[in-house]
Amino acid sequence: MTSLLVLNGPNLNLLGTRQPEIYGSVTLAEIEALCAETAAELGVSIECAQSNHEGALVDAIHAARARHDGIVLNAGAYTHTSIALMDAISSVGLPVIELHLSNIHAREDFRARSYIARVALAQICGLGPAGYPLAIRALVQHLES
Repeated sequence: MTSLLVLNGPNLNLLGTRQPEIYGSVTLAEIEALCAETAAELGVSIECAQSNHEGALVDAIHAARARHDGIVLNAGAYTHTSIALMDAISSVGLPVIELHLSNIHAREDFRARSYIARVALAQICGLGPAGYPLAIRALVQHLES
C-alpha cells in the first residue's frame, strides 16, 4: 500500500489563531483530518507530523525513506532559509510536493525564494487547506504512473 508523509513545519501548530487573515481559520488538526479523509478515499496510508525544529524535520524526512513513498511538505518559514531541508530531500530520493497555504509569490519578496522548490516535484501555494488534498492526489498519481 502506498504510504505518504504530510510534514508541517514551524508555526503551523498555531493554525486557526495565527494570522487568520493570511492563513485562514482552519486548525492543523482539521487539515490533518482532511488529509486522512483524502488518503482513505484513495486507499493509501498517511502519517501527519509537525515540528517547529529544523533538525526534527530533517530527521522526519530521513526516516520517511524507510516508511513512506512520498512526502507533502509545508516547511513554513524554513522554505526560504533551509539548505538542510533541501539537502535532506535530495538525499532520500522520495518525491516531494511543496505546499503553502498562502501564495508565497504574492507576499514579501523574501518569501518568493524557495530552497525546497529546487528539489521538489511540484509546488502548490495559495489555495489554503484545499491544497493538501490536491497535493496528496497529485503525489499518488505520480507514484502510480
